[in-house]
Amino acid sequence: MNSSKQGRMDKKAIIFLLVGLTLASVQLAEAQPKKVPRIGLLRAGSPPDSYVEAFRQGLRELGYIEGQNIAIEYRWAEGKPERIPDLTAELY
Repeated sequence: MNSSKQGRMDKKAIIFLLVGLTLASVQLAEAQPKKVPRIGLLRAGSPPDSYVEAFRQGLRELGYIEGQNIAIEYRWAEGKPERIPDLTAELY
């Protein structure tokens, strides 16, 4: 085989390898679970809470939809401030 034909084959092999690696990396990236941002919301009162709905509305205006692209974990102290440290620890 002459050297120019060998050179073309080497270039084709390298291009084929690069395309294969690129496709494999795209498939691996798509297979990775996407991390959903998580917010811990601690309130001293009890549900329902008008401030919570206002908070959710503000998130929606920013493009965050609870259960789709953001998770919110709620903790309620039920008017008992002594519960706040334990509820805070739960959110970690």
